Amino acid sequence: MDIFGKSLTLMQDNALLIKQLQANDERALSKLYDNYSGALYSVILKMIKDEGIAQDLLQETFITIWDKSHQYSAEKGRFYTWAYRIAKNKVLNFIRKRDILIQKEDLSVYRIEEEPVKFENEFLKLKGAVSQLEEHHQKAIELVYFNGLTHREAHEEMEVPLGTFKSYIQQALKKLKANYGGALTVLFMMLK
Repeated sequence: MDIFGKSLTLMQDNALLIKQLQANDERALSKLYDNYSGALYSVILKMIKDEGIAQDLLQETFITIWDKSHQYSAEKGRFYTWAYRIAKNKVLNFIRKRDILIQKEDLSVYRIEEEPVKFENEFLKLKGAVSQLEEHHQKAIELVYFNGLTHREAHEEMEVPLGTFKSYIQQALKKLKANYGGALTVLFMMLK
């Protein structure tokens, strides 16, 4: 048999295999895998440069070929061209997802690095705002929010009745909110 005869037989075999594949014949998928997996694997490996990932993407390619075999039409092109497009799309989707994941990781590192600086700046603003309060309000805020004392411990430290101490805190928070809205937010962040 000459080369033309072999090509014609291969095309006829492929046409038959594709019809069987479209009829959900797993043996046809297996035979097509044998015929095309080497070429498709080479293409995927050249694009992705990782053997393990290339194997995974090859498997995903053949799963898609199985699932979407009804979409293939010999009139629109050769089977290999259709399978190649599926493989290429698998690789591009993988790269896109990986790049998005890397970008998200990079952004989260950036946010983590920025937060302490931002918090430190806000904390300094808060300290400045608290220092502008009347002395008894300032001391009440510092004891509770900066030193971590409970209201009961702080009122004893200041030697004032508990009710009076609580009113100091309320009045101080109202003044901070009225004059330094952002500083108050930081104050509550410190409680967490």
